[in-house]
Amino acid sequence: MIPPGRFVRSGKVKDIYELDEGQLLFHFTDRVSAYDVVLPTMVPRKGEVLCKLGAYLFENLGMPNHMVRLEGDDMMVVKKMEMILVECVVRGYLYGSLMERVAKGEAKVPVQPILATKLPEPYFDPTTKSEVKDEPITEAGIVDQGRMTAGELAEVKRASFEVYGRLSERAAGAGFLLADLKLEFGRDGGASILLGDSIGPDEFRLWPTESYSTGKTQESYDKQPIRDWLSSTGYKAKLDQARKAGMPIPPPPVLPDWLVDETSRRYVAVYEALTGKSL
Repeated sequence: MIPPGRFVRSGKVKDIYELDEGQLLFHFTDRVSAYDVVLPTMVPRKGEVLCKLGAYLFENLGMPNHMVRLEGDDMMVVKKMEMILVECVVRGYLYGSLMERVAKGEAKVPVQPILATKLPEPYFDPTTKSEVKDEPITEAGIVDQGRMTAGELAEVKRASFEVYGRLSERAAGAGFLLADLKLEFGRDGGASILLGDSIGPDEFRLWPTESYSTGKTQESYDKQPIRDWLSSTGYKAKLDQARKAGMPIPPPPVLPDWLVDETSRRYVAVYEALTGKSL
């Protein structure tokens, strides 16, 4: 199906079209990104999962959001908003970039620095929103840079914790732990701030409860296996070096078939576990 409307731009994994002055159409593709790099390999059914799971969660988490309706299997009509240039990350466990920053002494948390340790309470860990590379930002920095007012930040932080809590409960009922979650918000032209973008395995880490254990890499039902593979092959180290030196990023490698198949399977499994529906 050819998306209707005027093409606006391509993000890392979504293509965006303008329908009219008040609505956009998101086309969720099968592209995959990791470490803010779009990879050359498609993951079958990924776009369908992200679109349908995002719609289900928008409809069932009880949070005001930008969704209007679905169009086919992998397209969503949304309200056009002024997006807030902050990615609102909520972490429940010491993992990923937070673990890396704690290990380097760049961040502090009130637990022993053991991989995958559960935090005493959800931790708000915002980043900038960039097409190049998202960077950590403090709450003071958000306000000082004019990304949000203090009042908007308080509202968005409260909403982020609320969504994390509700999705954690849903995940627990399906046999998973919600390790962390990235949310985006926008202004709808009035006084309201709405939840935007999407919610799915591209935006969270989900671990099977039965295999969870601290001090080790977790089995993840999201794109973490792709990140882990890129690290094991040395690509992430090359990428970090290039960015630190201000050099062009190295071309990302093609993903092996087994990893593509397993990632696709896990995305579908997440959809079916969280919704109780077959895809």
